[in-house]
Amino acid sequence: MDTYNLKPEHMRAPEHLNENEIRQSLHELDSKIKVLQGRANATTADSNNTYHKHIAALEAKRALIAQKLDNTSGHTESTWQDIKKGLDDLTDGIKKLF
Repeated sequence: MDTYNLKPEHMRAPEHLNENEIRQSLHELDSKIKVLQGRANATTADSNNTYHKHIAALEAKRALIAQKLDNTSGHTESTWQDIKKGLDDLTDGIKKLF
């Protein structure tokens, strides 16, 4: 029996992914979702399948991973701004010494 929990609220995104791994994960999830949508459309309306639940779960996971990509991009920009500010402060301090 399959013990995989297909509920979207139980989905988690991996914690330690770099930006390239996040993009690859999003691409793979998009492919899986597309395949499952095709299978769901190919089955009869009264069939007892879990394709729609699985699609919803993968879409929830995809949203969580996409959110990490947004956070990663914003974090990188903030880091560079902090470095630039620190260098500007250092430059000002050196100018005051001389």
